[in-house]
Amino acid sequence: MQEKIKLIECPRDAMQGIKTWIPTEDKVRYLSQLLKVGFDTIDCGSFVSEKAVPQMKDTAEVLRRLDLTEASSKLLAIVANARGAETAAQFDEIHYLGFPFSISETFQQRNTNSSIAESLVRVEEIQKLAVKQKKELVIYISMGFGNPYGDEWNPEIAINWCNKLYNDLGIKIMALSDTVGSAVPATISQLFSDLIPALPSVEFGAHLHTVPDKYHEKMEAAYNSGCRRFDGALKGYGGCHMAADELTGNMPMELMIGFLKEKGIPTGLNDEAFRKAMAMAGEIFPV
Repeated sequence: MQEKIKLIECPRDAMQGIKTWIPTEDKVRYLSQLLKVGFDTIDCGSFVSEKAVPQMKDTAEVLRRLDLTEASSKLLAIVANARGAETAAQFDEIHYLGFPFSISETFQQRNTNSSIAESLVRVEEIQKLAVKQKKELVIYISMGFGNPYGDEWNPEIAINWCNKLYNDLGIKIMALSDTVGSAVPATISQLFSDLIPALPSVEFGAHLHTVPDKYHEKMEAAYNSGCRRFDGALKGYGGCHMAADELTGNMPMELMIGFLKEKGIPTGLNDEAFRKAMAMAGEIFPV
């Protein structure tokens, strides 16, 4: 039986670093079209500091305007602390809370203004809240494939953190994140090949950033190593604006879909709705 592929479309990640304000009505229109495509999950917004991420300050309003009556996709929102998680958890529309947990001390400070030790406490708080509010917590292992800041990094560090998050806190969904596009196929293969059989109760995902000519080798490495959950964004928009001045874009969703089709792997997506979403992306995002 063909294993189910989960595709997570990330308009939040695509939009968050854009300085030009994208009107709330445009976000609602775009998300409404994405909901028709049939993605497993849509990373729709965040509940974090408006000063840090002003583009996402209208997430609550966007959620209130969405019509989810016929949508099959689950919604995910990013939070950076327990306060943000409490706000997000008030929305029945949200199924997943996402937290960026960096295994780089430097990047964790840049991204969430906290140390790794402090972030571990936050994960524990958010996990308890998620269980209480019947949400699921997705941990993004930021800098999961390398570290450009000089902090110590090797695959064993990433593997040890994943083990700790599962064994100590019961985290069952983790997305290894190529925050600055530094992952190479050998590292991708090593991490997924080690982690997936070692922690069979955990759903591991790949949140890969890439330049266009490197996407195929990264997808190939992750897929062949057992990964079946993939994050991407239409046309490769976005990237983490906390990480670098020159952004490496998100994995383009259309290229991921093409990769899966090459392998004869069904995506279950509505092709016509996807084409309309692609066209709309060209209108929504500033050139």
